[in-house]
Amino acid sequence: MTYKDDKNEFIAFVHAGISGQPAENAAVCINRVTKKTEDAFRNERAACYLEALKQDGALQEAFAELSALCNADVQDCAACPVCKYCNTYIENTRKNADRQAPRLVDLFCGAGGLSLGFVQEGFAVSLANDIEECCVDTYAHNHPEVPESHIIRGDIHDVAGELDDLLADRRVDIVIGGPPCQGFSMANRQRLIDDPRNHLYKTFVEVVGKLHPAFFVMENVKGMQSVAEQVKDDFRNIGYTVECQVLNAKDFGVPQNRERLIYIGNRKGIDNKKIFKEINKAGSALPGYRLADALYGLRSLEASRVKNATETGSQASGYKIEKNTFSGTNDYIDYINQGKRIPVVLNHKARYNNDRDIEIFGRMEQGDRSDDPKIADIMPYARRNDIFKDKYFKLENDKICKTITAHMKFDCNMYIHPTQARGLTPREAARVQSYPDDYFFRGAYTKTYMQIGNSVPPLLGRAIAGVLKRYMNTV
Repeated sequence: MTYKDDKNEFIAFVHAGISGQPAENAAVCINRVTKKTEDAFRNERAACYLEALKQDGALQEAFAELSALCNADVQDCAACPVCKYCNTYIENTRKNADRQAPRLVDLFCGAGGLSLGFVQEGFAVSLANDIEECCVDTYAHNHPEVPESHIIRGDIHDVAGELDDLLADRRVDIVIGGPPCQGFSMANRQRLIDDPRNHLYKTFVEVVGKLHPAFFVMENVKGMQSVAEQVKDDFRNIGYTVECQVLNAKDFGVPQNRERLIYIGNRKGIDNKKIFKEINKAGSALPGYRLADALYGLRSLEASRVKNATETGSQASGYKIEKNTFSGTNDYIDYINQGKRIPVVLNHKARYNNDRDIEIFGRMEQGDRSDDPKIADIMPYARRNDIFKDKYFKLENDKICKTITAHMKFDCNMYIHPTQARGLTPREAARVQSYPDDYFFRGAYTKTYMQIGNSVPPLLGRAIAGVLKRYMNTV
């Protein structure tokens, strides 16, 4: 549903909110909103929405009243119709959730990229878990349809012991997740599941066995392929047939070279090889996008010149949230935003760089690396270019992006913007990962890079989910 489609409903809601009578069926032109938001951020976001929408004559009367509330010396957020709208949206989303939708449990959920892909294909989340506080905050912020009591921060072992209570009234059709796993060496004589380093993987297997869903999806690094037969045996022992395949996100509409090993298992006797064949077929029908498609429409920024001020924004280096002044779009942006026009820009803020790095970034041309002669005189690792030849890399607009990784929380020197002397912002990295523009990453600035870099691209999740949902509807 687009803003134009539900504008009249929003107008009615704003007036109802001002009169103290919230509408029964809130529209979704303001989406991904949550009670789990500090007032300061909520006020900034509301101001951006109002600024973006106030040009509409039909809304001017309502916005005049809203502006009085927002600009008051003492802001009464409880009286604000936008807040009432947001809260009603959350309540109605939960109340009207499709009870027949296939339900999932997401373990090691991270920022929620894999979940988002499944939700976009009509799945509903019964429970999500991660140990990182910022990941849980981000997940809760962007999944208001899931009660906070079912988005759990904590050790997976503790959560596994409480599943009966947590899911007493909720069925589980599929378990998804990516457990960290270390013991890949073929020289390791211990079985994967018996290696103490892989206790998280072991718990994932145990949870699947305990919940006994129709399907599971487990994603991991490509290196886990070396122990694929062990993994298949572990799941066969709890009643599942299993296959795995390395899938590259670039084959599913994501403008990035990102290979992940995907395991799919089921206990319905369905041929998993056929499932993978259909997933790949779905990907082949999608267009191929490039980095320029992902960066389209985001305003130019300069690297921050203020050290240790990652939470402070400026007009030059960007903000965590600001009004979206760009009205254009392209096929990729329409695809990841599902046709919605997002009135705000989130997490588009350039990080700090020193003078030398900015000079290096400016001299480099697209495709240049650390060993390029243009920067030889100021390259800090000149004597070790054989080791650090990829210390710096300037991305290329007309190609897919290199793999976005959590290393970006340290620096973005391997992810230099193709036309600006700075690294990619979190929003730019999120677009490369195929997150929609209204997906807000919470937590400290560097933590946003970590969350994005560790994510499964939502578009890859969608391709998998779309095929599995068809099978769930036929068994």
